[in-house]
Parts: sequence; structure tokens; C-alpha cells
Amino acid sequence: MQRFKKIRVPDEGEKIIIEHDKLLIPDNPIIAFIEGDGTGPDIWSASKLVFDSAIEKAYGTKRKIYWTEIFAGEKAVKVYGKKTWLPDETVEAIKEFTIAIKGPLTTPVSYGIRSLNIALRQLLELFACVRPVKYYPGVPSPMKHPEDLDIVLFRENTEDVYAGVEFQSGSKETDDLIKYLNKKFDKNIRIPSGIGIKPMSQFASERLVKKAIEYAILNKRKRVTMVHKGNIMKYTEGAFKDWGYKIGKSYFKDVIITEEQLINGEIPEDKILLNDRIADSMFQQLLLRPKEYEVVATSNLNGDYLSDAAAGQVGGLGMAPGANMSYTTAIFEATHGTAPKYAGLDKVNPGSVILSGVMMLEYMGWLKAARLIQKALTKTIKSKIVTYDFARQMKGAKEVKTSEFAKAITQNME
Repeated sequence: MQRFKKIRVPDEGEKIIIEHDKLLIPDNPIIAFIEGDGTGPDIWSASKLVFDSAIEKAYGTKRKIYWTEIFAGEKAVKVYGKKTWLPDETVEAIKEFTIAIKGPLTTPVSYGIRSLNIALRQLLELFACVRPVKYYPGVPSPMKHPEDLDIVLFRENTEDVYAGVEFQSGSKETDDLIKYLNKKFDKNIRIPSGIGIKPMSQFASERLVKKAIEYAILNKRKRVTMVHKGNIMKYTEGAFKDWGYKIGKSYFKDVIITEEQLINGEIPEDKILLNDRIADSMFQQLLLRPKEYEVVATSNLNGDYLSDAAAGQVGGLGMAPGANMSYTTAIFEATHGTAPKYAGLDKVNPGSVILSGVMMLEYMGWLKAARLIQKALTKTIKSKIVTYDFARQMKGAKEVKTSEFAKAITQNME
């Protein structure tokens, strides 16, 4: 396994194997990590302490993760040289080791990769961005009942306006394209204008909704809601909804029921409700009627807005885990930015990476360690030992450093 130029793979540990779309996790798996830019090193150091402590507490010497560092962002430039923001061997290592976890990454300005996160998703075909949003007791929230919100959001990752098919205003090719559209299809687009193309395919839409329904079945959730703007964008967002119903009714015909089929609004014991909501209405629904939603499947741009808005109800991005995954590869990640002004200050909340690690452990089937972290995190926050972002919102809180917060969590593991 020592075929990489800059990546050092531990001598001990085994690779995770996938057979028939199922993970075969050894007791000593090698897992790749990217510590991230800005506050990333502080956050990663704290999170790793929590992960390793929980695994040791849960399984003693029987299980252990062997971490191998891979590179992206500013550290990749330092290690590999100028403008090497995403080395080829980083992508190859993620493919080889199947699971990775990362901190926040800087995206280069004015040249190169549009977004490192988007590049990783596209290069590895990580078609589903999965964002669980739930409340941890004690976390400051603007809501009266933040505990009512408990959703898992599946965002399609590869298409929509994030595909990057854009044409700059004022360029000849853009003007030519506008003239063609206006003449050929009787449109009325102004010149000059910037143009963006919003591709949404049946393949990608069905794949995303299918994964959301599979999650609901596996985790005994009763509702899967497709969110779209199909009342306006009928052939993209509207088609997403139609294709979602098609895959639900055909592939899961013995499990799925729609709202039209409900009797007195009750979901039968052996069924999962597949329904849909208009995107702008869904923002209000999550505020006013959050208990009615459990699993949400949506397109790329809608998912970006909704996941962050939902996270704001339960304490913000500092407590928002996430993952980008396919059926063979998964990257778990912080959902917030790099916060460079706090870099190296040992100050920021590591909760996003810690909870992304909880997702990772659940994905691996190491549930005992995952639950230890969740309970210890809750106990630590309820005891008001928190980082500055929460301390300024909590009366009587003790503000601690990133590293101290992590140590407090490990001390609260029971």
C-alpha cells in the first residue's frame, strides 16, 4: 500500500472492502483524513481525540482506527507545490480506503478549481450529500422547541446549477447562444446577460430519491419528502418530483404510500409515506410543523439552502454534521467554513467534525462508540462547558478552548 508519493499509509491496519455494495469493516480499518484549512487543524486534533477515546472506551483493544493523512487545500499546496490544491493521489487514496473524513477547505480565488468540495463530489461521483439535523439538549437555539426538528436531508450533489455550465455576460459565445435561443425557441433573453444551464436528469434524480428511501427503511423513518420548485421550473424541479414518485412507486411498491392513498391521514404500520413540498413552503414548514418531516430528498441548490436553514434552528453550523457519499465511497465533513481569523487560536467549536465522525461510526456499524460520543457531547454542553460561540449565548457558561472542550467530552464518556 506504500505506492503514494506523499501519503504515508500506516504499516498496521487493513483496508475496508466492499462486496455487493456492502461494507466489510475490519476491526482495524485504515481511514483517510484531511485536517482542513484555517481552523481545520485545531478542530481535527480535538475531534480525533474524541473518536479514539470513544472507540477505546467502547471496544477496548478489540477495535482501532489507523488514520492516514491525505491532502487538499492550502496544506496540499505546501506538500505538493504551487497550485496543487487537490492532488490526484488524494482522490485515488479516498477511492482505495473507501471512507474519509475532512475539515473545512479553502477554495482558490481567481483561478483553478471552482470549489474543492464540489470537485471531490464530482470526481468521486459522491451523488448524495447527507445532512442529519437534530437538536442536542443544552445547545442555544432561537426556537422555542428546537427538539421538534429531527430530519435527515439528502441533497443531490452532481447536477443542477452546481454543474458549473455557465457563460459570461458580454462574451461572444454568450451573445451567440442568446441569439440562438431567442431565434430558435422564441425566447426573450436580454443581451448582454450571463447564462447558466441547470441540468437535472432522470438517472440522478431517481438515484438520490432511492437512496433517501433506503435510508428511511433501514432507520425506521416513516416519511420521505421530496422538496422542489416544480411549480415554476416544471421540466427540471418538477421532473425531479415526478421521477422521484416513479422510482418510489416502482422500486419500493410494497413499502411506499402517497398522501392520496392515506386514510384519515394515518400512515399504515408497514408503509413509508412518500410526499412532496414546494421549496419556499418547506422553509416555513420546518419552522412551524417540523414534526411532520423525517427524511428530505431534494435537488442541489434547494438542499444547500435548506440544510443550513435547518441547522440554524438547532444551534448553527457548529453543530451540523454532513457526508458526501455514493454506494462505494463516503467523505464525512465539517459543514462550515475555514474561519481563518481564528486559525491556530484553539478557539472554535469542533462539534461539526465530531458529529460527522458520529455519522461515520454509524456508517461503519460501530454504534456503541457513536452513542458514547453523542451522550458525552450532550452532557458536556448541558454542564455549560462550551466554546466561545455557545458561551456568549449561555448564562453562567464556562468558556473553554477547542482542545479543552474535546477533553471534557472524553471525560464525560460513560
